[in-house]
This record gives sequence, C-alpha cells and structure tokens, in this order.
Amino acid sequence: MGRGCLAGPVAAAAVIFKSEIDTEKYKDSKLLKEEEREELALSIQQHHLVCVGWASVEEIDKINILQASFLAMRRAIAGLQITAGSVLVDGRDIIPNLESFKQQAIIQGDKKVSLISAASIAAKVARDHLMKEIAQDFNAYGFEKHKGYGTPYHRQKIQEMGPCKWHRQSFGGVKEFIVR
Repeated sequence: MGRGCLAGPVAAAAVIFKSEIDTEKYKDSKLLKEEEREELALSIQQHHLVCVGWASVEEIDKINILQASFLAMRRAIAGLQITAGSVLVDGRDIIPNLESFKQQAIIQGDKKVSLISAASIAAKVARDHLMKEIAQDFNAYGFEKHKGYGTPYHRQKIQEMGPCKWHRQSFGGVKEFIVR
C-alpha cells in the first residue's frame, strides 16, 4: 500500500481468515470511505490473523518501489510465523524469495478475492495511521490529508519547502527539489 506515494514507507498486509465473519463486506480498500475502512480494519484485526509489513523510505530509494513492496510482503508473511502454505498476491507478480509457499498472483485481486481485500484494508489503514502520526511533526506538508500521495497541494509544498526525511528521494516530483 502506498506504492505511488511521494512520501512515507510502503506497507503490505498478510491475513489468514480464522472465521467467515464479515468476509463478504471486504472490498477493494480504494472503493471504501475512510470510516468504512476503519471499521472493517478493526473487524479484520479482531476476527483474523493479521500482520502488516513495512519497507522504509530508505529501502524504497535503495532497492526501488517494486522490490521494497516485495520486501514488505515478505515481512508481513514472516510476521504471521508460518513456514509454508499458499499465498495469494494482489497483482501480476509473485513474491521473489518465498520458496516454501505456493503463490498465485491475481491481477486486481483486491476487487476479486475477499482475503486480498482484507489485506488491502489492513495495510491501507495502518499506513494512513502512520502518515497521520508523521504529520504531527511535519504538519506543513499535509500528510494527514493526502497520506503522501502526489496531490497538487503536496507537490506545491515540496516545491516551496523542499522534501523532508519522509519523502522518497528517488521519485520524480521529489528528486528535482533536493538541495545537495
């Protein structure tokens, strides 16, 4: 979650359903209002096994956003403390270096599979919460509103003030304003 953002870490969630409670309510996190996501994220945490994995801004800049996303996915799966099984991946690519798991990549999986939708919701809510925390120390950028995405307001603030430590220095829209 947050792959297209100009700021903040990238997040991924791994979810194992323990029951069928509320699973029919899980939808693509991008199609839900913030309040709905918050409620569903709480339900997901209460009724299922969930772990959110992260890759930092520094890791994103060092290895690129795709590899950092895979790193966050591996960390999320590792956090569940399981050693084998099946993994459904949202997107076209399976996760590299995850040999003990059978994987299936599903394009637009967050729209098609409730398990992937649940992971999408958990990751988005966790990342949004973190961006709101970051906004407390870097309030001029408006992270609490745009969550690091490249809105016109956010781009204007980067241009006016330059990037902060939470900005992805390898990304267009940020790297042009780095003072060396």
